[in-house]
Amino acid sequence: MSGAGAHERYAEVTAEILSRAPESDIDPTLDRVRTVLDLLGDPHRNFRVVHVTGTNGKTSTARMIDALVRGRGLRVGRYTSPHLRTVRERIVVDGEPISQERFVEAYDDIRPFLEMADAMSDVRLSFFEILTVMAYAVFADAPVDVAVVEVGMGGSWDATNVVDGDVAVVTPIGIDHTEYLPDTLDGIAEEKAGIIKPGSVTVMAQQPLPAAEVLLRHAAEVGSTVAREGLEFGVTSREVAVGGQQVAVKGLTGNYENLFVPLFGEHQASNAAVAIAAVEAFSASEDAAGLDPVIVGEALAGIDSPGRMEVVRTSPTVIADAAHNPAGMIATVAAVEEAFSFSRLVGVVAIMADKDVEGVLEPLEPLLDEIVVTRNSSPRSLDPAQLADIARQIFGEDRVHVAARLDDAIDQAVGLAESGGEFGGTGVLVTGSVVTSGDAVHLLRGSGDQ
Repeated sequence: MSGAGAHERYAEVTAEILSRAPESDIDPTLDRVRTVLDLLGDPHRNFRVVHVTGTNGKTSTARMIDALVRGRGLRVGRYTSPHLRTVRERIVVDGEPISQERFVEAYDDIRPFLEMADAMSDVRLSFFEILTVMAYAVFADAPVDVAVVEVGMGGSWDATNVVDGDVAVVTPIGIDHTEYLPDTLDGIAEEKAGIIKPGSVTVMAQQPLPAAEVLLRHAAEVGSTVAREGLEFGVTSREVAVGGQQVAVKGLTGNYENLFVPLFGEHQASNAAVAIAAVEAFSASEDAAGLDPVIVGEALAGIDSPGRMEVVRTSPTVIADAAHNPAGMIATVAAVEEAFSFSRLVGVVAIMADKDVEGVLEPLEPLLDEIVVTRNSSPRSLDPAQLADIARQIFGEDRVHVAARLDDAIDQAVGLAESGGEFGGTGVLVTGSVVTSGDAVHLLRGSGDQ
């Protein structure tokens, strides 16, 4: 097939998948995914798994685990969500998103079995369920030694949870997705604990006490060994460095000094510690003495986390960040205050209508001089006029501006930043949603294919 023809076929396939029920429309069961995988011969049983859940930091932690495992010479598949610029970035082999051609091949391979499974159920497989099956099939076909799998939402009934992870990683838990998950920390933790399997190792980031109690109880019930940040492992020191931070980590089996992490914020140092502990736990049977500190240093120094405190433009500095819940925004604000010294900072914010809008906006109030509210490319984005009404209650009338489109909002924010700040000391923070961050990267860095 010619290049143009292959791209056209890829566009058809992505449109076909996207026509399915979206990630925000969930029918919680594993039956449909299990049916397709059974028809395919259970490809998800052909590799070991590190399974990652939590509320914030999942994708960054998964990317770090991937890099650390590849540093040990193993072939790794990584499945994360949502995507920023192209749906292909969800399915990664050897550190690279699969090609358009491979994406089409993977879909065509499983399509007959999807049709069979659809005919056996009252509900067709969703967008996320299809991508999960595709990822597992691609990983088995590659083949990979290890899959680093990020939960889409929750844990117990998430489509990814047909695998039995050698290691279950739980990043910090907070209140989010309450239209599908419980509205309490212990209730959310109960759902996320579902990825913890018998005989596994559970690596826990620091958690609120109600969440920690639930996770520890579930791990004990199923016979999973637990490693807790702040007790069995953790960050022992960190300091801001140009382009990121210098970190020291006490691991489960070794100590790792002078690690350069090219990401901003205390939360990313914590993510690095969790990732190291997860790979130590995964590798314990082969490397009882711990990981090679040189390999750890090289892997983390090369890490990136697109759309997470990503500087996408300079003069003025424009930062795209995916914070979309109160805990995530608190971490973002702390990271900006620590890593940057803006004389003037203007925010561009678009938030999904089903989020805790006040909780997302309030941490930004002391950080931003002015705010431009807008919408992102999702149909779930809150109407800018409604968002402005809420923002005015927090920021006051004079500090809030409204733009109908994100590109116009960024342009307006750049003008506001430059008009009132010192040259070289102004900035724009684009945030409020993963989609908002991805749209900003798309606008300022170039387009993805879907």
